[in-house]
Amino acid sequence: MTLNEMIYKIRSDARLSQEQFASIFGVSRQSVQKWESGDAAPELSKIIKIAKYFDVSLDALLLGIDTRTTEELRTTREIKPKYSNLHEWEDYSANLMTELRQSTEEGLDVEMYSATFAAIARLPRGEIKKKLGDVLYEAVTGAGTVEGYKYIEPSELGQIRELRAGNLPATDYDRATIEDKLSGAWLGRICGCMLGKTVECIKVDELHPFLRESGNLPMHRYILRSDINDEVCGKYKFRFANRCYADEIDGMPSDDDTNYMVLAQKVIEKYGRDFTPYDMSRAWLKYQPKDAYCTAERVAFCTFVKGYEPPASAIYKNPYREWIGAQIRGDYFGYINPGDPETAAEMAFRDASISHIKNGIYGEMFVSAMIAGAAITTDIEKIIEIGLGEIPHTSRLHEAITELLVRYRAGVTEEACFADIHKRYDDHNVHDWCHTISNAMIVAASLLYGKGDYGRSICMAVETGFDTDCNGAT
Repeated sequence: MTLNEMIYKIRSDARLSQEQFASIFGVSRQSVQKWESGDAAPELSKIIKIAKYFDVSLDALLLGIDTRTTEELRTTREIKPKYSNLHEWEDYSANLMTELRQSTEEGLDVEMYSATFAAIARLPRGEIKKKLGDVLYEAVTGAGTVEGYKYIEPSELGQIRELRAGNLPATDYDRATIEDKLSGAWLGRICGCMLGKTVECIKVDELHPFLRESGNLPMHRYILRSDINDEVCGKYKFRFANRCYADEIDGMPSDDDTNYMVLAQKVIEKYGRDFTPYDMSRAWLKYQPKDAYCTAERVAFCTFVKGYEPPASAIYKNPYREWIGAQIRGDYFGYINPGDPETAAEMAFRDASISHIKNGIYGEMFVSAMIAGAAITTDIEKIIEIGLGEIPHTSRLHEAITELLVRYRAGVTEEACFADIHKRYDDHNVHDWCHTISNAMIVAASLLYGKGDYGRSICMAVETGFDTDCNGAT
C-alpha cells in the first residue's frame, strides 16, 4: 500500500473529513486532497506527526507494512493494539464525551470530572488515552448520585416491577385472528424498516429538503432510485449513493432491526421460554459475527468474548448503555405473548439486561408490552398505556411518554409535537440521535398522530429523522 493510500485509509478509518484531517496537522484541505491522490507528498515532519497521532509505525505509513520483528516488539515493549484498527465502539476512550453525558443524565456525581473528560477526549487515540480513559471509568463507576436527583431507575426486574404504576393482567386474545395479526406485525416491521433504511443516519435539515424536492413531504411513499441523480448526490452531505432503494430490491435486505427477531426465535427454540440472559449472550456469540452488532451491542459482544457475563456485560466500559439498541430487539417477545404484556416485558428484560441498563432496558420492555397489548386492542392510547404499565413510573422514559400522551389529549398539533421532540433533542448529537427516549417519543407520537393509519405512522416515524430505520420498524 502506497503512502497516499495509507493516508486515505487512516483518515477514513478515523471517520475524519479532509477538512478535519487538515485542521489537525495545520494544512489546507487541498493539501490533504493532493496527498491522497498522490499528486504531492507530506513533508517528513508531517509524516512523523501523522504516525504519532494515529499510533502507527513509520514503516506502516510509508510502506504499508510493519517491518518490526517479534523480537524487536518484545524488547521495546511495544506489543499493543493498533488503535486505528479498532472501531470507536470498541474503544471506550474514544467515546468519553458520550460517557460524560450519559453519566450526567443518570444523575451520577461526575461534574467535577467534566474538564478532565474534555481534555482527555481531545487526545489522539493510543495507549495514553486508553489508560487515562480507564481512570475515568473507575471514577464513573465509583460516583454517587447527585443530591436531589428526582428519578428512581433500577436495572433489576423485581425492583422495576415494584415501581410500576399499574399493569394489565394477562387477557385472552381472539385466536381466530392472531395468525393474521402476527403476520401483519412481522411484515409491518420489515416494511417500516425498509422505509427508513434508505436514509438511515441522515439529519432532518437535509432529509426534509430532499423529501420536499422529490415530492415526498409529507412522506407518503418509499424513496426510490429514480429520486436520486448526480445533482442530488452533489447537493447534500448525506451519501445517497450505494444506499438500498425499494425499486431495486426483490426482498428485504439483512438488517439488525429484523435480524434480532430471527435471533430471538433461535433462542426460544434452543433454550425455551425460560431462557436466561446468559443463554441470550451465548446465542449472540454463536449466531452472528461481531460486525452484526452496533454501539451497546458491540460493547457487550466484546465483553462476552473476554469472559464477562450479564449483567456486568451491560455496564463494563459501555457509554451506550441507554441507547436504542435494546428497544429494537423486543418485538418477538410481544409476538409470542399475545395478551400478556407482563410476560412479554419480562422476556424483554432478560434480553435487554445483557447490554443495557435503566431506560435502555425500559425501552425494550415498553415496546414488547405494547405489541403484546396490540393482540387484544386496536386503541392506540390504550396500547401505549399498556407499555407504560410495565416500566417504572419514576423513570425518565415514563415521564417523557406520559407528557407526550397528555399533550396529545390536550390537542397539541402533530407539528408542535414533533417540533418539541427536536427542541429537546439535537439529531446532530449522536447521543440524542441514538438514545432510547428520543426515539421512543417518536414512535409513540407517530402511533398517536397516525391514528391507526399504518402507512402514515411509519412515514411520520421516518420523516422525523433520528434513527429512521429503527423507528419505522418499531
